[in-house]
Amino acid sequence: MAQDAAAATVAVLGYGHQGEAHALNLRDSGRSVIVGARPGGEAESRARRARFAVAPLPDAAAAADVVACLLPDDAFPAVFDAELRRSLRPRATLVFAHGFNLLYRPPALRPEWDAVLVSPTGPGDAVRASYGRGGIPCYLAVHQDGSGHAWERAEAYAVALGSARMLRTTIREETEVDLFGEQAVLCGGMNALVMTAFDTLVRAGYAPEMAYLECVNQLAYLARALQERGVAGLRRSISATALFGDLTRGPRVLGEEGGRRFAAILDEVRDGTFAREWMAESARGAPLLREGLERSAGEAIEEAYRKLSR
Repeated sequence: MAQDAAAATVAVLGYGHQGEAHALNLRDSGRSVIVGARPGGEAESRARRARFAVAPLPDAAAAADVVACLLPDDAFPAVFDAELRRSLRPRATLVFAHGFNLLYRPPALRPEWDAVLVSPTGPGDAVRASYGRGGIPCYLAVHQDGSGHAWERAEAYAVALGSARMLRTTIREETEVDLFGEQAVLCGGMNALVMTAFDTLVRAGYAPEMAYLECVNQLAYLARALQERGVAGLRRSISATALFGDLTRGPRVLGEEGGRRFAAILDEVRDGTFAREWMAESARGAPLLREGLERSAGEAIEEAYRKLSR
């Protein structure tokens, strides 16, 4: 059955950051790929320039045995109900890169379908850049095993994606860990940390360009060292002065109150509060997102970035 899955045509629905990387990696692994995109849209143009066969979403789904559902979380439920459900083949395998919809608003699936999670632990550009070099780790989970071979099909998809490292988990665990990581560290936590540090230096009279180079620019180098060497390895690679500051001042950045706030953020993920808030925001047309992006563009830290990027 794994061999059958490896030979199956894949419809990649959505040609955004993940969709483009999946489509390119799958094709390089010898899979037959068709991209599902809105006619006349920018995604369709990009997919055609990459020499993919492109079709409207329901037509692409109907043409494939494996359907990678890589549409935005907020768009997928309506598209699935209106356009995809009736188009899917009788024994289709649906692949999701994130468990949000499977956990918080699971689609009504025919019992013979497989629905699996193959979640790369990185953004689309990392998925693409790591192809041929072992790939990046992937979380695997099974939401519905209609064929009796869903785990094998998930593994076959991950292998074709280029990943040699797979961790079996559950839909709930992947979704909750992913959301918490984004909010507390990778996006929300990191942006809040660097912006607060930058503002602290600038308010104290230091040059914005120096504040940016110290609190933002160098972060990439140390994050890479952290990934490659771990916390202890990173600490062995920095100066004794930096290490003393790390050990004596670092814990004060968050303190006990920070730990309680982290726990509260995790509670809001686990009890569905965040999901309900996001679905309500999306239903309103996401004004908070637009306002946040506009406000970010006018921040002093962005002006420093622009000056240093010239």
